[in-house]
Amino acid sequence: MSSITKNEQTLSLLGSLAQPFRLARRELRGGLKGFRIFIACLALGVATIAGVGSLSEAMLSSLRTDGRALLGGDVEVRLIHREASAAEESWFRDSSKRLSRTADLRTMARSGLQPDGTTQGRQRLVELKAVDEAYPLYGAFKSDPQSDLPDLLAYRDGRWGALVDTALLVALEIEAGDALRIGNVDYEVRGTVKREPDRAARAFTLGPRVLVGLASLEGSGLLQPGSLAYHHYRLEPRDGLTPEQWIDATKERFPEAGWRIVDVAGGAPGMERFVERVTLFMTLVGLTALLVGGVGVANAVRSYLGEKRKVIATLKALGASARQIFLTYLLQILAIAGLGIAIGLAIGAAVPLAVGPLLADRLNLSSLGGLYPQPLLLAALFGLLVTLSFSLWPLGRAQAERAAGLFREQGSSERRLPAPWVVIVTLMAAAALAGLAIITSTDRLFAAGFVAGSVGSLLVFRLAAAGVMAAARALPRFRTVELRLAVASLHRPGASTASVVVSLGLGLTVLVAIALIEGNLSRQVTERIPEEAPGFYFIDIQPEQAMAFEETVRSVPGVERMQRVPMLRGRITAVNRVPPDQLDLPSDVAWVFQGDRGLTWSREMPPDSPLVLGEWWTPDYNGPPLVSLDHDVVEALGLVLGDTLTVNILGRNVEVEIANSREIDWQDLQIDFVMVFSPGLLESAPQSQIATVTLDPDQEDYLERLVVNRFPNVSAIRVKEALAQAAEFFGKVAVAIRATAGLTLLSGVLVLAGAFAAGHRRRVYDSVVLKVLGATRRRVATSFLLQYGLLGLITAAIAAAIGSLAGYVVVTQVMKADFIFLPMAVFPTALLAAALTLGIGFVGTWRALSIKPAPLLRNE
Repeated sequence: MSSITKNEQTLSLLGSLAQPFRLARRELRGGLKGFRIFIACLALGVATIAGVGSLSEAMLSSLRTDGRALLGGDVEVRLIHREASAAEESWFRDSSKRLSRTADLRTMARSGLQPDGTTQGRQRLVELKAVDEAYPLYGAFKSDPQSDLPDLLAYRDGRWGALVDTALLVALEIEAGDALRIGNVDYEVRGTVKREPDRAARAFTLGPRVLVGLASLEGSGLLQPGSLAYHHYRLEPRDGLTPEQWIDATKERFPEAGWRIVDVAGGAPGMERFVERVTLFMTLVGLTALLVGGVGVANAVRSYLGEKRKVIATLKALGASARQIFLTYLLQILAIAGLGIAIGLAIGAAVPLAVGPLLADRLNLSSLGGLYPQPLLLAALFGLLVTLSFSLWPLGRAQAERAAGLFREQGSSERRLPAPWVVIVTLMAAAALAGLAIITSTDRLFAAGFVAGSVGSLLVFRLAAAGVMAAARALPRFRTVELRLAVASLHRPGASTASVVVSLGLGLTVLVAIALIEGNLSRQVTERIPEEAPGFYFIDIQPEQAMAFEETVRSVPGVERMQRVPMLRGRITAVNRVPPDQLDLPSDVAWVFQGDRGLTWSREMPPDSPLVLGEWWTPDYNGPPLVSLDHDVVEALGLVLGDTLTVNILGRNVEVEIANSREIDWQDLQIDFVMVFSPGLLESAPQSQIATVTLDPDQEDYLERLVVNRFPNVSAIRVKEALAQAAEFFGKVAVAIRATAGLTLLSGVLVLAGAFAAGHRRRVYDSVVLKVLGATRRRVATSFLLQYGLLGLITAAIAAAIGSLAGYVVVTQVMKADFIFLPMAVFPTALLAAALTLGIGFVGTWRALSIKPAPLLRNE
């Protein structure tokens, strides 16, 4: 009996769908008129989410495929300041089938060698990479000319070989075959670097690449105790040892070595984090565009149902139930939504094929392409949920309307609420949409904040629209007929005010906020920071060179200030004996615990970092090691004086007590450190010194040449050049962000066009009535254009206010920078809003005015 009952229920369900399906199919034969904006809105949002997801999956898949080449081995051991000890290197060789060693550091490259050993040409900071003969273990190295790498770098005819980036040839005005001095060694440029298999994508570097043989560094004077050099040991474990087993055995054998060990799974963690963050941002931008497009979906459904009022009324009069009518039009909407989603999926699936080859070359990956079902399925689900969330409400209103009201030209559907079950299903679809956005995100807290912000923004704009309509309703009657009509059009039944303010306003708000954030940060980089920043950073000054270096610098006319401090690097391995990976680290201080950090020691309190908590130790302090910590870190982690940090310094774990905290202004680019130690512990450790010099800009070339010739191991970093590179990089990022935000605005423009299209019948009706009452074509057109101009300016004003507030909060609270209002970043937005509303409104108005009144008056 139970099986018979289930079969009867299934047949009953199919029977109840048969009639609505036939009606829906017949109505769809009339074409897609009225649904073009609907389809475009869905396709845009779905294409963004599908494209970003597919490209992200392609990049992550390629990272996994190219893991060994990007890492340089199955396992990599990274050390800073020091090479592996004899015992450590012996273990590496005994436990591996193959081993390769490289060293990375920043140093100066000089041209124009003179017989007396000096250089009279140019100098340039470079990223130096020294490799052994086994390099690379995996992947292919490419150069021009293409030849055996050890042969290109070998010592012959009195010089070692070097391969350089093409940019260095231009900067130093040299060519292949010319001499290049690095440290105390003269190299011959034997070609250019085309591709390093283990060079992960680096968005920002301080200089071009120079590749040399590892053996050539022995006489260069660059690798000294405390030098800021990174040593990499890449290997393939011997048979019988997996990478994980090798790592465990190595950590057990050398528990306090202070190195960082990664395997293929974590070979490019920075790139993976970058891909994940960009994917998160772009996916949420696509979802924003989809949400804005949802307003267009609702407008299109409402407009379509408005045109079908008499059809719906006829069906009801002939006995069709509310359920059948609801299902008939729901099936039509789902079919059309399926078309929009399919178009979006097709575009999104093609993104890896179109963009992949460009990114593969830029990110040093082998290939990017293929079809990835998971992100496509996710994008389709987002599109379906948005369709349901924004279309069920107007469908429910149409279902609830009585036949008598539908036969009248103006029904009451705008005021009638849908049935309770429609409200519940709509809320469930919206909740599912929000839940899907959060669950599928790599940063669920951030995604939850986005969802809350999106809901809040939509509510704010909807309330703002209601406020505009109420204010327009309360205004006194204007004497000018055109202005009176325009103001009345803002609040009358069926007005498009809410749709325009919500859809266009959200996109404009994003643009205003981004413009203000970018403008304020650009001002920091190009105006404020250069005024306060030193002219040079000098790194890798050896302790025995310190006094001679200072005398050399002070001998140069125009030197205004010099600051010099000892420096080495260490890594925080525990906070109150708890490892960082077990702590809930706030995002704004997480960087402090990622990798090695610069640290120093001092008897006196740094002059530009006032104390917030605690007291500074006495100059003659000689007790247990203490540390002064950045107050932002203390505050973010809820630390108190007396808490401890464990810091690994040159392979030794040292526990230090927090004695005080300082307020650090990182924007002045003076020397400062997250951690400053008390005297005693670090004084005898191998270390180098770092110095900043502020001087007359006209003397910078002379000072750089003087220091580099006298101290070949010292590297000079021009702050202005670094800031210029940062500004250029920031500008590119800003353009990409603005272009991304433009997707939201584009979706808003589509909704704007849809809103005006939905009001076309109303404009035709108004223009006919006004013409019959004696209004001229010019007067009618003027009233319409005034309406659109007012709507655009009001929307821009609301967007400017909310966007400015958002920009202020981000700049001052998130980025901890000063904020100034930038009118030129906001006013163009107002003009853009007015232009869009006037332009799109004018097209609709012109069409409405072109229709002859006579046919309509005859009810044809």
